[in-house]
This record gives sequence, C-alpha cells and structure tokens, in this order.
Amino acid sequence: MQMRNRAIRAAVVAVAAGAATLAVVATSGTAQAQPRKAATGPAFLAPKELPPHPSSAWSAGAVTAGLPEAPFCVEDTLPKAGSSHRRFWTEYDTGATQIVVKTKSEAAAKQLAAAAEKKIRNCAADWERKYPEGTASWRDYGTLPAEDGAHVYGVHTEYPDSEPGIHLFGVGRDGATVTLVDWGQMGDYRHAPVADFKRTTTTAVVKLHR
Repeated sequence: MQMRNRAIRAAVVAVAAGAATLAVVATSGTAQAQPRKAATGPAFLAPKELPPHPSSAWSAGAVTAGLPEAPFCVEDTLPKAGSSHRRFWTEYDTGATQIVVKTKSEAAAKQLAAAAEKKIRNCAADWERKYPEGTASWRDYGTLPAEDGAHVYGVHTEYPDSEPGIHLFGVGRDGATVTLVDWGQMGDYRHAPVADFKRTTTTAVVKLHR
C-alpha cells in the first residue's frame, strides 16, 4: 500500500509539473505573439533627404556624439551634453550639418529652440560686427507644421574680394528633443533651395522619434 501511495504521489507531481510547463509555454507564446515595441532614439537625415544638388550626390559621415566644431551662427548656444551631429557634403561647394539635442524636459527644449532661433536672427548683425568690412542679411522663411513646430531662416554674408555665402537654417522640436539643420554654399538668396530645404527640415523633425 505504501509503495502504491508513493507511485500515486509521483504521478500527481509529474502531472502538475507538466501542467506548469504547458502554462509557461502558453504564456511565452502569448508574449511572443504580442512583442513589446522597443524604444528608439532620434533618427538622423539620410543623404537623399537633403535638397538635391544639380551636379553631385550627397555623402554623409557617421552620427557623432557632441557638437560640430564652431557651428556657424549658433556658436555657444547649443549644449554639448545630450548632443550629437552628422555632417553631409557634395563634390562641390555645398555642405550641411544636422545637430540633435536631447534635453531633460519639453520646457528645456522649448527654451533651447527659442535661443537657437534668436541666435540665427541675430547672426547677420553679429557677423557684421565681427567683419565690419563685410555685409550680411537674413530672411525669415516661416514656420512649418512638423511635430511640435519648426522654423526656417536664411543668412547671407559677403566680404570684399571673397565669394558670398548663403546658409539655410531649420530649427525644430519634438517633445524634449531639438534639431537644427544647416545647409550652406557659395552664392546668394537666388541659389537657396528654400522649398526643398523646408521638406528636409520637416523630415528631420518627424524622424526625431520615428
């Protein structure tokens, strides 16, 4: 009788263990059927998303932590902490840079975007003070309905016995993340691809949390 009771208990334990295994498998199968979406960070522009160049394809460097060296117009405005950037170039005189800054809060991001825009609006006057023999101007190309908003500007500089330069800037925000895109080449406002650059800026902002 004792041997029989032991056999029965062993069978019960085996059945229970089997049921537990089936429960784990079922639970695991449910979890696999509905995987949790992984969080992703900001995605940077791809070369093909920049304004088309008439004579050259765009190339791009790697996404790099920190700020680029001496970013035009926005020096000493963007923080190094939380920043990363990517450079773009063509075979000719056209280049671009995208900077992304992840801040601690939406309020901090709003403040940073506003500071960057103010610096760009003051860029021409600051440049003329630094180079009194030259001339500079800026244009406001308006806002864009991208995520939490974006704004596009143009800045033109000219120095005696030197080629003029034209830059386009796009500043945008999505939540606590800010991006700034700078496009530049030799020339003036006639050479600025404003419509294409607006599309580039919109894409840059949308990709911040894609």
